[in-house]
Amino acid sequence: MPAHQSYNLLLVILSYAISVLGSFTALQLAVVIPLAQTSGQRTAAILAAGAAMGVGAIWAMHFIAMLACDMGMPVTYDLSFTALSAVLAFGACSLGLAIASSGTFSWSKLVAAGICMGLGVTGMHYLGMAAVMMGAFISYDMSLVMASMAIAIVASIVALWLAFNLRGPLQMTGSALVMGVAVCGMHYTGMAAVNMDDNGGQLPANYASGLRGDNLGLSIFAVVLVLLAMVLMLNYLRQRRRAMISI
Repeated sequence: MPAHQSYNLLLVILSYAISVLGSFTALQLAVVIPLAQTSGQRTAAILAAGAAMGVGAIWAMHFIAMLACDMGMPVTYDLSFTALSAVLAFGACSLGLAIASSGTFSWSKLVAAGICMGLGVTGMHYLGMAAVMMGAFISYDMSLVMASMAIAIVASIVALWLAFNLRGPLQMTGSALVMGVAVCGMHYTGMAAVNMDDNGGQLPANYASGLRGDNLGLSIFAVVLVLLAMVLMLNYLRQRRRAMISI
């Protein structure tokens, strides 16, 4: 970790926690994808799992962890780039799930889907970094950038395999804990790649309109936590209803 970065430990822990919960939710939702009886049901299941993984597990973790990072100077975040990074994470995870779940299983299809998803997640991270507005120039150690990309691709392949091969809450919980480590590993490797050079303290023109706030990280965690909990509850009730109908 570069010397100019320090972290709020509470937000680091919360970033991992939301990544684990988002991964668990995505695994729960992905179970429905192979069981879908119509193309509409399959699309809805893919989008739901893609949102849980892309926005809940990955984007929320990324943004909370960004807010946990003290870069040694005031920072705000461009709203359009921040929102676009969330859309990119959602799209990449949904596309990866769609590719991996199409037709019969094959390792080549899984790897292709993982590469697609991993590149999207990497793009989300560095697009999120492009949202950073502060009085410094940002450059990157390309070897660590490539390492973060490799971690994202491997993590995506593992996530997709788990999504279509695991059953049972204990297995999914263990897998979500591992996925949380992988997602955080990608993010903090990408942050270790960051170099900041003084630009004389000149702030971007739209600096004042950027996202900021001392409690923004906690607020995002709370909102995403409630949304994921609601999705899990609705999914549980839906599964119980299906079980009762099948009796």
